[in-house]
Amino acid sequence: MSKLPHVGTTIFTVMSALAQKHGAINLSQGFPDFPIDDALKNALLRAAENGPHQYQPLAGSMKLREKTAELIQESYGRKTDPETELLITAGATQAIYTTITALVSAGQEVLILDPAYDCYEAPVLLSGAKPVHVSLGTDFLPDWQRISDACNELTRMIIVNNPHNPSGTVWSERDVRELERLLDKYPRLLVLSDEVYEFITFDKPHQSVNCYPSIHERAIVISSFGKTFHITGWKIGYAVAPVRLMHEIKKVHQYLVFCVNSVAQQALADYMSPEVVSGLGPFYKKKRDLFRDALADSRFTLLPCEGTYFQLLDYKNISDSRDTDFCTELVENYGVAAIPLSVFNADGEDRGIIRLCFAKKEETLLNASKRLCRI
Repeated sequence: MSKLPHVGTTIFTVMSALAQKHGAINLSQGFPDFPIDDALKNALLRAAENGPHQYQPLAGSMKLREKTAELIQESYGRKTDPETELLITAGATQAIYTTITALVSAGQEVLILDPAYDCYEAPVLLSGAKPVHVSLGTDFLPDWQRISDACNELTRMIIVNNPHNPSGTVWSERDVRELERLLDKYPRLLVLSDEVYEFITFDKPHQSVNCYPSIHERAIVISSFGKTFHITGWKIGYAVAPVRLMHEIKKVHQYLVFCVNSVAQQALADYMSPEVVSGLGPFYKKKRDLFRDALADSRFTLLPCEGTYFQLLDYKNISDSRDTDFCTELVENYGVAAIPLSVFNADGEDRGIIRLCFAKKEETLLNASKRLCRI
């Protein structure tokens, strides 16, 4: 009997395959189509030439952990111990799986705020726990009363995602303060904060859990070098947690992957600096604005995008088809692949909205926009 009977091929795989079949421009999956920074490429070449090529420490190379700790302190003012509070992981998805498996037990409950990325629910189910889905508001921000009402003595964890995929919404300080109050009300509750787009914000600053000492002792913050440095195929990320939680997370990590690609770790340790990440917001803002301007005369309604590299389009002025059907029609008839928003909702709620990725070359975005404006 299947442990995940409702899990099939992901929508991202389906839409990418459909895009390839029809020769469509693929704005569905969240991966860039432009080259990585030459400095990072050269760092990788040096690491390939000189090593290391053998196992790294379970928690990751100390040099990379130290550089990550420096980045966290420079970005958020949080001092972390690279020896005991940092873990280098095989991407953010592995960090999320490992964290949930380590800290959530059978019979407990985990709050997931919908629309949500699809990697949250599976490890909850595989842990024998119950995922409890709570819908975000129409503005894609948390409804804190609804969240509080969903908590009980069995609730072990709340998973939050900020900046938010798929909506591109960024939390305000008020939202983090509401999270603080929720933790005060439920003393056993843990926070898993998915912050993989932490450096990709535009119109207001990212409110990281790292900035709030009152939350640190009950939070695991997860991020992604892959998203930050346009190297999604490297599958490398990190987790930050207090010692007592990290101790348990490492127990699972050692039997899941043990350690992460040594050459990639060395290259990132040589390359990474606060100066490098400071340019990410302006870099992607330029792409966002180009894409939005190019779609200004389309029949789509563009929703706000405050962070991430995704743009939501409301198509209700164009069609009353379900979003899954509309995305299929979009590929087959207009040559652009997108993701339907309903797949991020456990109940399949359809708001007539699709998600497109603008982490693409200017040429790609302009060509896609021309096709979308013909609808």
